[in-house]
Amino acid sequence: MLGFIGGSGIYEALPLENTHTEDVTTPYGDPSAPIEVGELAGEEVAFVPRHGADHQYTPTEVPYRANVYALKSLGVERVIASNAVGSLQEAYPPRTLVLPDQFVDRTRDREYSFFGDGIVVHQELAEPYCPHLTEHLAAAAAEATNADCALGGTYVCIEGPQYSTKAESEWFRERGWEVIGMTTVPEAKLAREAELCYATVAGVTDWGVWKGADEDRLSSVLENAAANEDAIKALVEHPVRTLPDERDCGCGHALAGTVNTPTEAIPAKTRERVDLLVGEYL
Repeated sequence: MLGFIGGSGIYEALPLENTHTEDVTTPYGDPSAPIEVGELAGEEVAFVPRHGADHQYTPTEVPYRANVYALKSLGVERVIASNAVGSLQEAYPPRTLVLPDQFVDRTRDREYSFFGDGIVVHQELAEPYCPHLTEHLAAAAAEATNADCALGGTYVCIEGPQYSTKAESEWFRERGWEVIGMTTVPEAKLAREAELCYATVAGVTDWGVWKGADEDRLSSVLENAAANEDAIKALVEHPVRTLPDERDCGCGHALAGTVNTPTEAIPAKTRERVDLLVGEYL
């Protein structure tokens, strides 16, 4: 099953058929909204709007752990996310789609791991986005949409909900980072801990403050996010039809060798909570 986490501007799922809603409760709370499950090109797809159906969760408040756990519990193995981002470089104007391969974490107030409370897991994250799934998305972009799409780049993730200062924005630009947003962290980290393939389609909605103040920035952001929506949905539909049944990457056994705590030392309550995620390794 493929999971789709919709970001700002995408509150409705793909054109799914034979849909039903799954009310999932997780050890990490409830997801942002009930999970909509349906069929697309004969394949099952599960959809959740990251910020809630009415955009009621700030980037900090999003129940990231519950969203990822809920998708995992439903049998999802691959997740495609969408993110609304600002551009840090002239080469990425608004309405460009970016498939990042790296991120820089500038957040500070979020739950970054499923683990803790008696179990320590050190997860490799050198390539935070699944390269195989990202490559499939890049191929889809060439065939399924007329939007400009850039493969690769670094997504700098800030806490929000405020935008960055001009000094911060200029510093990010000087580092050579391509786009700025508020939601890829900890989502990408959690997807790897859940052994899910994860890739994101970042839709550029605006220039960062480095390019000058926009007196009506939110209106511009929402307008461009709406314009990106159709392109993102078209891009996502293509991999559903073309992805091989078997995963050809290492995401499915990412937790092998990462548990640093002897099984007998892990509290029973903690073992029960993380069993779906790491039970086979204990």
